[in-house]
Amino acid sequence: MPLMAHLKELRDRVFKAGIFLVLGTVAGWFLWNKSSWFEGVFFYLQKPLLDYAESKGYSNVALNFTQVGQGFDLAVKGAIWCGVIASSPFWIYQLWAFITPGLTKKEKRYAVGFIFAAVPLFVAGMTIAYLVLPNAMSFLIDFTPTGASNQISADLYLSFVMRIILAFGLGFLMPVVLVGLNFAHLLSGRAVLRQWRISVFLSFLFSALVTPTSDITTMLLLACPLLVLFALATVICILNDRRRSKNSDEPDYTDLSDDEASAI
Repeated sequence: MPLMAHLKELRDRVFKAGIFLVLGTVAGWFLWNKSSWFEGVFFYLQKPLLDYAESKGYSNVALNFTQVGQGFDLAVKGAIWCGVIASSPFWIYQLWAFITPGLTKKEKRYAVGFIFAAVPLFVAGMTIAYLVLPNAMSFLIDFTPTGASNQISADLYLSFVMRIILAFGLGFLMPVVLVGLNFAHLLSGRAVLRQWRISVFLSFLFSALVTPTSDITTMLLLACPLLVLFALATVICILNDRRRSKNSDEPDYTDLSDDEASAI
């Protein structure tokens, strides 16, 4: 495809993903606060903090709203965050669909498998993050000096929790993106295998940056699954390269120069 066609395709995919994000945000607005049939997303996000405080007998741990309009601001932010999660199957598909112009008809059929792998991994990453949060709370709250009151800003706490959960989900999504790049003839399995040391380093670096505590256990809870997923993605890329080498009908971009310009 010419460069302008790629840009037009990117614009269309971003627009479609944006539509689903807006729809998910509208749903997230109604799910944020407690209703007659649902406790609300806000309740579950503050639950790790309140549960730990209750288990320790801390009666002085609470979320503080320090501004008049902060509740509304957090509801909007939370609705958008819920929209990103609720619309994840759709924007993940749009990511794959943007790659498909470079694939053969047979490879395009793998789009369903891509979605069925990417979405559960995205959800699994967020689930692990939510399970790790009680350990984070125990580590951070215990630094409160005796006799002091830990009045936590709701804005800072919720931003912290939402960022961690989303980062875990995106981290689990990265190996699937590697496979997608391999199917798009942009990354070979041998290239991924040669850089295994960098993959290990980046997995631990990413885990250290996004995990909220400094203990090794929490970091390993993210780093170890990432390493397993990267190893599995590398095996899939290598197997796909071998399958592709036996099929002379598929395009081969490995001989193209990196400096060669595409048609506009």
